[in-house]
Amino acid sequence: MLLSTLVYLRLLIAVVGLISLVKPMRVVRLPTRARAFIVTISALALVAALLLLPSRQHHIDQPVMHLDQFTPVWQFSEYHALDVPAPPAAVFEAIKRVRPDEVFLFQTLIRIRNCGKLPPANVVEASKRFESLIDIATHSTFVCLADDPPRELVVGTVVGWPSGRQEPITTEMFQKPLPPGFALATMNYLVRPNGRGGSVVSTETRVFANSPSARRRFAVYWRVIYPGSATIRRMFLRAVGRHAANNK
Repeated sequence: MLLSTLVYLRLLIAVVGLISLVKPMRVVRLPTRARAFIVTISALALVAALLLLPSRQHHIDQPVMHLDQFTPVWQFSEYHALDVPAPPAAVFEAIKRVRPDEVFLFQTLIRIRNCGKLPPANVVEASKRFESLIDIATHSTFVCLADDPPRELVVGTVVGWPSGRQEPITTEMFQKPLPPGFALATMNYLVRPNGRGGSVVSTETRVFANSPSARRRFAVYWRVIYPGSATIRRMFLRAVGRHAANNK
């Protein structure tokens, strides 16, 4: 999150610098085009450095949940949690039932995260045939890796392919070594009792890139889309909470 924040702050500075190249602005201490040029170039150089900064690798020695079994090693991750006034069974059921229209600004957030691009054809087709987001995902770009009600659901997808290679995504890809160039993403939804009759529902995403080049490519993508990705996941958890509370 910190790296993404720094990237966007520097991009903002670069934009201000570009504007000042056209019309110098004393209010932001860019009274000359020469100074604006230096600020713009410096900001863009720092953005490039932040996007290419090496990522740290993490690992789990002793698995405690299904996600650990499928992704014990990763370089990129995000985690979000929400307290819900509903029992675990109702929350777990809500995870599987929430529809796109129940997630605030879902379509807008997806378009922003995809830089304005339309979803792939298989996602569009799946959205016409299935109601819930989980069903749409697992019938298009994701595979279900673990379904352990009322505790944990794990799905996975391939977010980076070796050059010139693409094939149907299978569960076996997450259980065996793959040729260099792959980046695998796994995401879980974990439900635990909160001790007060309700639940804590969390979602964690992990990405493992199995080669230096795949890691560099995904690092750039991740640091750009992270704010949108995090917002989508938070909005989904809130929709799960509302759905579970209304149907407990």
